[in-house]
Amino acid sequence: MLKKILITIICLFSTMFALADELQIKEDAPKTYVVVKGDTLWDISAMFLNEPWLWPKLWRLNPDIKNPHLIYPGDELRLVYDENGEPMLVKGKPALKWSPEKRKKLKDQNPITILPLEHLAPYLNYSTVLSKADLDESPHILGGDEKYKSNIDGALLYVKGEVEIGQNYAIYHQGDEIRDPESNEFLGYQAILVGTALGLRTGNDETQQPSTLSLQKAKREIRAGDVIIPVNEDQLLPSFYSMKAALDKDIQARMISSHNLAREFGKFEVVLLNKGVSADIAMGDIYSINRQSPTVIETKNGPVYEEDASSWYRLTRDSESDKNVEMPIEKIGHLLVFKVQEKTSFAIVLSTVKSVKIEDLVTAP
Repeated sequence: MLKKILITIICLFSTMFALADELQIKEDAPKTYVVVKGDTLWDISAMFLNEPWLWPKLWRLNPDIKNPHLIYPGDELRLVYDENGEPMLVKGKPALKWSPEKRKKLKDQNPITILPLEHLAPYLNYSTVLSKADLDESPHILGGDEKYKSNIDGALLYVKGEVEIGQNYAIYHQGDEIRDPESNEFLGYQAILVGTALGLRTGNDETQQPSTLSLQKAKREIRAGDVIIPVNEDQLLPSFYSMKAALDKDIQARMISSHNLAREFGKFEVVLLNKGVSADIAMGDIYSINRQSPTVIETKNGPVYEEDASSWYRLTRDSESDKNVEMPIEKIGHLLVFKVQEKTSFAIVLSTVKSVKIEDLVTAP
């Protein structure tokens, strides 16, 4: 599945940057770099470029799966300039080593990917926010072939509503309400994945015959009333998927939650944003993660952080002489939107110079 996703991403990315802005090479960019296992094109490009999403212009060649110029661990990459003074990365042959035990062949190595797809694949299929319509209209669990609260893999589950034979389904439990942290607008419900199943028999609502699922994997207790939603575990990314900076979008989003429910997290964490299709968020958009520097008050006794000021000071401060300093907003990282719903979207943190916090702002780069 990951190979299919990779091929789709790579093939679709190749045509997106013909008119991209001029490349800006970092001042501390290395002249050479040897690729190691675990590298991604994004990470390597971030060593050289201020805008890593412009990596196709730097590499010049689309690393299509049929292209002989694939990038492998052991390759040495060199930053050079063409006759027009434009920067580009070139490479030598993969560094294949001989040993008495085994010869390492090119076909035994895997080329590096654009992004760590193993992080994205599960979320592409299963991350979602349940709408009221999902809860009202989707088929739901009635019970099982055994009166157990903890169902085991292979158990039969009976469903009110029609299912498609051979179709993969995700089983969700309704979680807490999700509300916009700024407007308090209702955005949906948390979707707690409790299991996956396969359509076995379709029922008939008119004759009160339930449909039947074969439980493939139980992750949590499956309860009566849990909803089922079809998924395609072998799906390719949609044809409009691309990696692009959201430069033309005047959007300011907020992170509602992270996958691990922590308030501080780092690279490759998946987060939920409070904006979606209705706010013109698109799959493949790259946004900056920004942090407001803490407010400082200039007092007659010297500068002090607002949050460190005493309660007595806040009550008695002289608003005319003690003024708030408008502190700057600093860029601390980037994230990529990879799944979009009507009012919410899922994104993965691509890079960060410090821990990301839920209250950080998400804006165009």
